[in-house]
Amino acid sequence: MVLGLERMRSGCATFGHPEREFPVFHVAGTNGKGSVSAMIERALRAAGKRTGLFTSPHLCRWNERVAINGEPIEDGPFEAALDRVLASGPADFTFFETLTLAAFLAFREAKVEALVLEVGLGGRLDATNVVPEPAATAITSIARGLGGRYLEHEKLLGSTVAEIAAEKAAIFKPRVPAVVGPLDEAALQVARAAAKAVDAPLFEVVTAPNTVPGTTALLLDHEGVLLPDGTRCELRPRLVGEHQRYNAAVAAGVLYAGRHALLISNAQIAEGVAKAEWPGRMELVRHHGRDVLLDGAHNVDGVRVLLEGLEALAVKGPKVLLFGALADKAFEPMLRLLAPHFDRCVFLAPEGRPAAPLAELSAIAPGEHADSAAHALALATRDGAFVVAAGSIYMIGALRAELFGLQRDPVLGL
Repeated sequence: MVLGLERMRSGCATFGHPEREFPVFHVAGTNGKGSVSAMIERALRAAGKRTGLFTSPHLCRWNERVAINGEPIEDGPFEAALDRVLASGPADFTFFETLTLAAFLAFREAKVEALVLEVGLGGRLDATNVVPEPAATAITSIARGLGGRYLEHEKLLGSTVAEIAAEKAAIFKPRVPAVVGPLDEAALQVARAAAKAVDAPLFEVVTAPNTVPGTTALLLDHEGVLLPDGTRCELRPRLVGEHQRYNAAVAAGVLYAGRHALLISNAQIAEGVAKAEWPGRMELVRHHGRDVLLDGAHNVDGVRVLLEGLEALAVKGPKVLLFGALADKAFEPMLRLLAPHFDRCVFLAPEGRPAAPLAELSAIAPGEHADSAAHALALATRDGAFVVAAGSIYMIGALRAELFGLQRDPVLGL
């Protein structure tokens, strides 16, 4: 991983700037950016548009990262796009830059009419930040951590909420509408300043009337969101969890703000929110008659949201935590937050990058060790308890492959 934009700009120029071929909705954020991106994409399809969706990481197959009209790209076009970049792109391209440029080429070849582009990491120096004039930009959330600690990617993005907010707000573009979800005051002040600096209209999701000069409110209540033109958009997310209402409001705001690029009605936005799917996030499945909740919570803020969602589900009877995390994540505070809510724990080491040692997890909270996804599920479901799997998206991908009998590409933690 080498952050920076010069290689990406050079690569895009080599191929005639495919990133400029379609309206782009650019989405950043610590948590929620995948869900918001999925809602925006589904709404654009409801409006009759042929869509592209670029996200990361994937759960089972690399093709999931490059979706066309709601379906992962087929192997042939994906391989062709990758081959072109590997043959003619900059020699020093990183993995993510190669994948991002290949996605732009594939979307151009597929003649998509709108692209939803999820930031890979941060924003300012992320490979996706080469689109000069998107239709709209967004920041879904910025992690609060615990007492100023355990923020996401501190070594790369900064050690304070304000520093990280500045990295993400750097996707704001001159005079391009920007939308932010509920942010801490420090992050919100940074976002407001960044928007003002580039003369970007700023829309804020709020639950009480907003009177801050220079910003526009997206007023959220239990039924939906009041848009700036005085109309209401009903928001009933298919995705589970109270936090998804806020994600839905961000998605609605992005589509409202970006109407200058693509016409879309409130009814079509509502349909997108109601139909959007995002596997592995508060996803409830059945396994041999047992309930298993899969959630890609892999940081402290994600764990908080998971616990709120679990409380709302009001699960009766015993609960089992199936937990695994990468070594570079804040696995200790995550596990300390989670473990008291469960009757027992099962630990599984995710593949892809160095994992938190199972012995260290057991020292935090006693638990059984599994050596595969199948073994972990067998241990977790043996007594009929409600199972919650969390801690690593890579682990969730392995569990989904086992649960649904899905093909799974060789694991590479990038």
